[in-house]
Amino acid sequence: MFIAPCLWFSIAGTRSVVCSSLLALVGSFAVHSHAANEAPGIEPFRPEAGKFPPLEKAHSYRGELVFVDHANRRGSIRVQGSGMFFRNDPHPFAMLSYGIVRYHGAPADLRDIPLGAMLHVRAFLPPDPKTSAVPVLPVNYKNVDAGHYRGTGTAPAENHVLLLEDEPSHCQREGFVWKLKEVDLKNNEGMIVASREAKAGGDGKTSEEKLTFDAATRVWRGREALTIEDLVAEGAWPAEGKKALQGQSVFLGICWKPTPGGIFNRFHISDIWLDDAALQRAAHSQTETHKAFIRSRWMAASIDAVEYGTFGRATVTATLFGGMDASLYADFTKGTPALMNSVANTLKHTHGGYGPAHMASKGPIVDVTKATGDVPLGSSGIQIRFETDLIIEGIRPTRVVRVRPASWPQAQVPREEYLSEVANPEERFPTPAIFPKY
Repeated sequence: MFIAPCLWFSIAGTRSVVCSSLLALVGSFAVHSHAANEAPGIEPFRPEAGKFPPLEKAHSYRGELVFVDHANRRGSIRVQGSGMFFRNDPHPFAMLSYGIVRYHGAPADLRDIPLGAMLHVRAFLPPDPKTSAVPVLPVNYKNVDAGHYRGTGTAPAENHVLLLEDEPSHCQREGFVWKLKEVDLKNNEGMIVASREAKAGGDGKTSEEKLTFDAATRVWRGREALTIEDLVAEGAWPAEGKKALQGQSVFLGICWKPTPGGIFNRFHISDIWLDDAALQRAAHSQTETHKAFIRSRWMAASIDAVEYGTFGRATVTATLFGGMDASLYADFTKGTPALMNSVANTLKHTHGGYGPAHMASKGPIVDVTKATGDVPLGSSGIQIRFETDLIIEGIRPTRVVRVRPASWPQAQVPREEYLSEVANPEERFPTPAIFPKY
């Protein structure tokens, strides 16, 4: 069981708690019980097995990606709280089995996102604390004052993620753009004053933010890959000093870098997309990367029902998970031969020593239906019925599987992405030894 370890002690009458993070980084948290510290917000929500949770009940936060264990779909984020950002300990998170990752406005895997990127998070409490792949915290932990100038909000118990997206993905989904107001430049680095605003025009109540950039900041325009030097050479930006940018609309990639001068909460621009065409090209490239990844690892789905026949026969009804490119779903058609294999909640294949196809149930897809109306995030709204003459253990209602149309390539997955032949939900790679003892 992954329960956050707590060591209580007294210092001058103050009760403090020490909790280990995913990276075994230890920090001292001063816990206050006054009502004033109970920040208003959404009540903690715990998803149920077999149900896609409503996005509006998710806790929202933002932070820097500092560690990734892509094989187990987990990592750590330095969460932006009410205090000094650089002091915040990395906070562990795990993707829900149906959790969606978006990068450059396109589907992605955790392995696609560079460390340092600032990400927007929509997350819930662990569905089952006993099998959580990351430490489990008290449900109100986001209200704890972390002390040492870190403030509150840096360690939310809602660490099981439904939606993880970078800045341009977030802006596209929410209908925002960044408006550039002013640039101040010297030696190909400097500061931009900008504000995130509604693309369609808002109420004008946006606040300006100062963001740094440097010679490594990438600039994209249509099919062109530019640099800060190119903008200076064109006369769009000055070689030195300030210039008003008249609210130019762009998309920004945002990360965090240590900032000199005692500024602790300033963020950095990694990329500037000057037009929609440039971001669409980035999205296309990322989409193709993700499509190839899913075809080699199979589409994930949850089991809705199983109708058992005789001698191992069964008809399985499953809902394909959402967030993928439409061309992947198009391969699931009535009459298509397919394979279905049981997986863990981390989406690791089980029975995997000889490859995921070795023990998978095989048979035709006998029906495909698409939901009408609103579809919850995490679900594709596409349900398949699959017939097999030999159903394997693990294909049961509320469990997670991966499905491969026979037209997709049959490929082996690397050792860290499958469990041993005897499925064990406690098996990890790396093992739980990387965590403190709870």
